This record gives sequence, structure tokens and C-alpha cells, in this order.
Amino acid sequence: MVALGSFVGTTIEWYDFFLYGTAAALVFSPLFFPEVSPTIGLIAAFGTYAVGFLARPLGGVVAGHIGDRVGRKAMLVASLLIMGASTTLIGVLPTHASIGIWAPILLLVLRLVQGFGVGGEWGGAALMSVESAPSNRRGFYGSFTQIGVSAGMLLAVGAFSIARTVFDEEAFLAWGWRIPFLISGLLVFIGLLIRIGLSEPERFAEMKQNDTIADRPVVELFRNERRAVYLTTGMRLSQNAIYYLYTVFGIAYIARSLGSATSVGLNSVLVASAIGLVSVPIWAALSDKFGRRPLYLFGAITSALFIGPFFLLADTGNPVLITLAMVIGLNFFHDAMYGPQAAFFSEMFSTGVRYSGASVGYQIGSVFAGGFSPLIATSLLAVGNGSPWLVVGYFTLLSVITAVCAYLAPETNKKDIDDDTPNQARVAAPSSHDTPSPSNA
Repeated sequence: MVALGSFVGTTIEWYDFFLYGTAAALVFSPLFFPEVSPTIGLIAAFGTYAVGFLARPLGGVVAGHIGDRVGRKAMLVASLLIMGASTTLIGVLPTHASIGIWAPILLLVLRLVQGFGVGGEWGGAALMSVESAPSNRRGFYGSFTQIGVSAGMLLAVGAFSIARTVFDEEAFLAWGWRIPFLISGLLVFIGLLIRIGLSEPERFAEMKQNDTIADRPVVELFRNERRAVYLTTGMRLSQNAIYYLYTVFGIAYIARSLGSATSVGLNSVLVASAIGLVSVPIWAALSDKFGRRPLYLFGAITSALFIGPFFLLADTGNPVLITLAMVIGLNFFHDAMYGPQAAFFSEMFSTGVRYSGASVGYQIGSVFAGGFSPLIATSLLAVGNGSPWLVVGYFTLLSVITAVCAYLAPETNKKDIDDDTPNQARVAAPSSHDTPSPSNA
């Protein structure tokens, strides 16, 4: 039931969050930034998209404090309400044609609220799944949080793809794009019914009953376990940036190459998101058997190597090859990092600061990589006169940083996560016997 609650709630939250990214790639430029060129309008739209990521660390800190002090469940309910309200309001927001400059300003404010809400979501959902799981299957159960993200992307892209199919271009830009945002209200109601019935993980409930909860979780986190924060932040860079390279910037890049009315980019992400419902738990289950670090290293290295071929396949204009590129990039390489991530990050922190630690490392990495990656990629594409090779260099650099951090991280899949000794030794540099062999790296 806990895993199901994490999956459903995370699906709804990320449906809301990804709607904005898809809309930024397709409709926000002409509707909210009509007085600039298409390229500048797209950069401005991705700029408001990136701003949501700036609020995520703040959401992570606040949610971490409440989650480590009050409880995981209370924060998960609150984050779902915040996200649902902001997304629904975007669906009724007047455009630039109606209220002028106030339209992009209000869009920006609602995006900040979205970022704050989602900043507290992942850490709580991951912890609920991992802390309640059997010790030998934490990777698999943690993946229910991760596939919630894939399901959210599937629903978001699917909703936009259906809207673009049902409505002609004029009707879609006039009001059809709003329907996916308004659906959020119904989904949030369903999610709340499930999350209200969840119970706190046993170890956290014991700490609360015995009054051994940390008074200032974030302070204690950076005092005793800051190395784990740095490593999780670094490991987040490539995974998050690669994901948004494909699912947000990739849609815009393909639309620019094939024509703005095409749905090839949307449909390819739709296919990869559907496959992700299977590939993510497979990679997570493999991490329970072979370890988190080897799979994470594999994903970071192969992702770096595939960025160039992805653009070559995207430039062919062939829908089959474009879809194949999206599936390889996301399901075969990216998901090798993403599948084990919930367990890997959660296991690196002690129970008393785990919500704060997992949330802060995850969300800071999201700012430096995911939030600004479409904006940076679009700018680099403009500087390169339409050539993607500067974009390739940028994402390759992030993948190298992630690979180094994954190598320095400890192997955690055999850790006793109820060992609450808060010291830097929990994430000491890997010893020689921790280093993955070439056969499983």
C-alpha cells in the first residue's frame, strides 16, 4: 500500500510539473511572449520553466524539516495540494493578449509555487517506499517513486498529444492546451484519498514516540553528513540534465527540425515513458542484486557517449529513428541511473535527517542540471547557429561529473538503514573491494 501511495501521488505531482515543460516547448512562447522572435520566445518560455527549479531546494529544505520533525505523511499531503492548486490555476491563466505583461508575471509566480511543491515530493515519496521495504528489495520498492515520474510524464505528454490531435492548431492555441492543466484538480483529489490512508515508516514512528527526533534536521545534516549531500548532488546532475535534454529540449529541437505542428517528438517521449514503467523497476531490481554504484556508473558513462548519436538520429527526420533514439537514451542508459536512485540516495543518510538529506541533494542537483538545461541547450544551439555540438559538450561535462561522484560514493544496497549513527564515515570514499569490476560496470 505504501509503494502504491508513493506511485500514485508522485504520478500526479509530476504530471503537473511536466505539463509545464511540455507547454513551454509548444505553446507558451506565442501565448505569453508574442512580441519577440520565436527563438527568444522559446528561451523566455524555458526561462520561466527553469525558475520553477530555483524554488525546489527551498521546498526541499522546508519539506525536509517538516518531514524529519512532524512526519513523512503530512508533508506528502501538503505537497500534493500545493502542486494541484498551482497547476489548475495555470489552466485558467489569461494570456498576453488579454492582460499584457501580467500574463508572464503570473505564469512565473505559479511556476515558482509548482517548484516549491515538487521540491518536497520526491524525498518523502522515496523514503516512504524505501523505509517500508524489505532490506533486500529496497531498490525495487524505491522504484515505485521513480516510475511515478515516468507515469506522470506519460500522462502529461499523452494529454498534450491527444489535445493536439483532437483540436486544430487555432483551437489548440486558443483553449485546447488548457484542458490538461484543468484535469489536475480531479487527479489531486484521487491522490489525496490514497495518501491520507498511509502510515509512517516503523523506524521513524519509533523515533517520534521516543522523542529522539532531530531538533534542526538541516543543521545536523550539514554538520554530520554533508559529504553525502555533495555526492548526491553530483550524481543528480547527469541523470536530471539528460532527462530534460530528451523530454523538453528534445521536443522543441525535433519540432524545429520537422515543423512546429509535428507530434513526432511528443510521441517518441510518450513511447519512452511507457517503456519506462518497465525499464525503471528492472534497473532498480538489478541494483538490489549487483549494487547501486555499478549501474549508476554504467548509466552516466553510456549517457555521455550517446548524446551525439541522439542528435544525429533526431536530424534524420525519420519518426522510427527518432523514437529509437529516445528509447535508447532514456530507457537503456538514463534509467540505469534513475531506477536505483531512490534507494541509493535514501540509503546514504541516517533516519533522523534522511528526508532533509535526500531532498536537499536531489533538489540542488535539479537546479544546476534539470532546471536550466533546456534554457542552456537552447542558448548554446543559438550560439552554434543551429549546430547541436555545443549542447553535446555541455551534457557530456555533466555526465563526467556524475560518473566521478558515483565512483566516490559508497555501495549502499547492503547497508542497515536503521543504523542511525550520523557521521561522515557513512559515506567514506569507496575502498578497493567496493570498486566495481569491469564486468559489471
